[in-house]
Amino acid sequence: MPTRGSHQRKSVSFLVLCHLVGFLLFCPETETRDLPMCKESDYHFEYTDCDILGSRWRVAIPNKPETCTGLPNPVKGTECSFSCKAGEYLDMKTQECQKCAEGTYSLGTGVRFDEWDTLPAGFVSYGTDLSGNSLATNCSNSTWIPKGDYITSNLDECTSTLTYAVSLKQAGSVSFEYFYPDDSIFFEFYVQNDQCQSTEWGNRWIKNSQSDWNTHYLQLKHGNNVLYWKTTTFSMVNNAVKPVLIRNIIITGVAYTSECFHCKAGTYSAKPGAAHCAPCPANTYSNKGATVCQQCAPDKYSGNASETCQQRQPCKTSDYFYTHTPCDSSGQTQLMYKWIEPKICSESIEGAVKLPASGQMETCPPCNPGFFPTNTSACQPCPHGSYSNGTACSPCPAGTEPMVGFEYKWWNTMPSNMRSSVFSREYSDSERNTAWEVAGEYIYTTPGDLDSDYMMLTLTVSGYRLPHSIAKNTESLELSRISFVFETSCSADCVLYFMAGYSERNNAVVERWGGTREKQSYTYIVRSNSTVSFTWAFQRTESYSTERQFSADFAKLYSVHVTNAIGGVASRCRRCALGSADSGSACVPCPPGHYMLNGSGVCQQCPPNTFIRPEQPMGEEACIHCGPNTHSNQAKSACVSDCQLQLRPPGGEAVLYDFSPLANATSFLSGPRFTSKGLRYFHQFSIGLCHYRNKLHFCLWGRTLATCMDNVTESVSEVRGHVCQATVVPSEVRGQSMVSSQPFSIGETLIGVTTESTLDHIDSPEEYFPSKSSLPDVIFYYRTAEATKACKDGRSASIRLRCDPTVKETDRLALPSACPEGTCDGCSFHFLWQTQHACPLCSKSDYKEIVSACVEGIQKTTYVWQEPVRCTGGVSLPAQGVSACVTLDFWLRFGVSTGSVAALLLITLSCYFWKKTRKLEYKYSKLMMSTGEKECELPAADSCAIMEGEDAEDDLIYLTKKSIFSKIHAFSRERTSDGFDSVPLKSSSGQEMEMS
Repeated sequence: MPTRGSHQRKSVSFLVLCHLVGFLLFCPETETRDLPMCKESDYHFEYTDCDILGSRWRVAIPNKPETCTGLPNPVKGTECSFSCKAGEYLDMKTQECQKCAEGTYSLGTGVRFDEWDTLPAGFVSYGTDLSGNSLATNCSNSTWIPKGDYITSNLDECTSTLTYAVSLKQAGSVSFEYFYPDDSIFFEFYVQNDQCQSTEWGNRWIKNSQSDWNTHYLQLKHGNNVLYWKTTTFSMVNNAVKPVLIRNIIITGVAYTSECFHCKAGTYSAKPGAAHCAPCPANTYSNKGATVCQQCAPDKYSGNASETCQQRQPCKTSDYFYTHTPCDSSGQTQLMYKWIEPKICSESIEGAVKLPASGQMETCPPCNPGFFPTNTSACQPCPHGSYSNGTACSPCPAGTEPMVGFEYKWWNTMPSNMRSSVFSREYSDSERNTAWEVAGEYIYTTPGDLDSDYMMLTLTVSGYRLPHSIAKNTESLELSRISFVFETSCSADCVLYFMAGYSERNNAVVERWGGTREKQSYTYIVRSNSTVSFTWAFQRTESYSTERQFSADFAKLYSVHVTNAIGGVASRCRRCALGSADSGSACVPCPPGHYMLNGSGVCQQCPPNTFIRPEQPMGEEACIHCGPNTHSNQAKSACVSDCQLQLRPPGGEAVLYDFSPLANATSFLSGPRFTSKGLRYFHQFSIGLCHYRNKLHFCLWGRTLATCMDNVTESVSEVRGHVCQATVVPSEVRGQSMVSSQPFSIGETLIGVTTESTLDHIDSPEEYFPSKSSLPDVIFYYRTAEATKACKDGRSASIRLRCDPTVKETDRLALPSACPEGTCDGCSFHFLWQTQHACPLCSKSDYKEIVSACVEGIQKTTYVWQEPVRCTGGVSLPAQGVSACVTLDFWLRFGVSTGSVAALLLITLSCYFWKKTRKLEYKYSKLMMSTGEKECELPAADSCAIMEGEDAEDDLIYLTKKSIFSKIHAFSRERTSDGFDSVPLKSSSGQEMEMS
């Protein structure tokens, strides 16, 4: 730990000035007094600050001011760049490096903090409220807490900050060990230098460490540096949160060290010049500054790096376990009993149990599938291209391929890709590695040193590869699956964890089972080749105690099966389709959309609108029918929607929908939620509704998957599907940006698209989203088959698309008011999507025409949408039409004109025929007159004829001699009293005569 020699004092420059200038009257230390002369024990040496030339002075500083006089004069100091090696210190008297004595150590130009009984000098810890602006009353106690060997973070929902300021004389570094097992805590570390420049934001996040201590290293710049460790707890469940632990902070590049540090209790250094102290082995102890470790008494024990010994207790049955030796050549194994190491009990104490006798012979269990027994009865994997049921290997027949993987159901020896370890709840190193032990038909947890220990079993897989007989397609979501059968027996609050991740130290908890569990199975689907590690962890109790109260509690694994594992073995062969006659034993897959007939290599086409299971089993049952308004994709591996929909209501015409504008992945936040401590958070939902056809390339299809991620730690993880959810914490908690965590999938498979409120046992209650519109909602149904503890049948989601022509945006989604988190049971999620793009495509029946009045011979025809508008896109409104027309006044004028012309014509015709009638009368009268001359004689032909020109003459006479009034008067006198008409005659002399 740093001492006074590690830091310069501000008064050093002033003292040097006094010594150099010699103005004794101005220096308080040189006042004339009767003081004794200073001894070497009364003062110590320190260096002044370096000047611009890189030089400094060594000055004497009294331990207590004004207690003695006669301090040594300042002398020229070593160069500012001078430093000692690790294990050495600078002797200020000689200004030379000396080795540290036994029982001490030094880091040279560094400091080390490994004792945390109290907060070391220079460290500051404080708690702030969620906004991070100021100290809050309810967060004032949210500080880092020293725990002896380490310091632990807070557990409430405040931001706890640990800082340390250091001045580096040269470029250096900082490193520390940390344990960060719980992603419910946000943990970041960064450094600010004297220019107030921070480390990059992306490098602040610390990786999780599930089962061991990790080391974080960062380079530091010359000058002043402030180190920050920050944590914020974020837990929405009632599970206990595991804090972040820090230990062994080492900073290099600081000023010289003028003394060595004593080894802490439980460690020692036996030789001079030690850069660090070694821990004492088990059953030994040491005090501070020890050069050797002391042996514990026979009736006592201790663990590693112990400063005391503890009394041994009488041995119990929980202090030993049983296992088996490898099988011998005769197929026999010995039952062995062993003490749990390190052994902390005593057999000699009264009441102690003895270790049972070992060596009982038993028959070896069979080899696991895919293995075969050798001459020594050891199990070896079958060569590639062959399979076995655990007895003998057989080559796969022609037209088949091995189904590789790992299947463990017999446990005579620990599999080569499995490892057992113990992780202490107190996060201290332990030599013990016996956590799970094989027992023939199962593998079980042995008693631990402490009931709070984690009994770890890790299975490592190199990767995964799909069999050749499975059609390759990018939309296959299942790469592999791991299935296991387990059982637990508990008398306390035991928990069995199952974790998966890309390494043993970066696993995420997939599922957990608390309390006693009967024999049951569990399956986890692997969708990424980065998942190469699986871990089972069994903890008997959360409560820490040195007594073993629950050693009889156990967890058992009966079988573990991993499919499609690279480097695996085969328990059987899969028949695949035969190709041409010369294909030999080559495995040829069935074409997309085909299944394989049982007992043959013949492929049969599936019925239309079906898809094939990823594992492609035999028989027609492999073909799964698609839901309503969906169809199989090109790879025949899933059912999809192309964002186009046609619905035909009973008795009505077909209605078309186009959801292409909604095809891109859409994200939205729920309303704010608050934890019990007031931390605000949101649920972020991401939706990838359907496929869409590329407008530029008609044959290309696109798929936008919804993505939810966990960016709390440096190891970012993602969840993809049609619908997913993540928990988002606002930026004010982190001070930088929003943080997303705890992602999970809600809908991976599209079940169907319909207007019905129920589909395939998935409900979308109408009362969740009441509607007054007569237009039905279009509902997309999704399902995730992965079962959880709360959702035995997996999760499901329903998305109601509701037509609203007034909504132009494409991201207006809502959650049920009765279920503000989107779900009322945690398994079924419901969404309402209101947008104009959810309306049917417009057709001719959706608009009407309006004809205007005829104005100045022009008539307009306008087309408008029917009200209320319930469509979008589709056909467009026709352009306005213009046509010629005639008005009413035109017809009135036309009628009057026509009537006038008709009247005039009628009058003319009347006059004409009247005149013709008068002529006939005249001719008749003339004829009668000529017949009267010779009675009883018919007139001769020529006498009765009208001579040529006679009419004209008569007419002329008639017209010229009488006026119109005269004619009327004459007409009134034309007929005499005897009934004869009087006809005026003209004599040859031209005189008018009248004959009666």
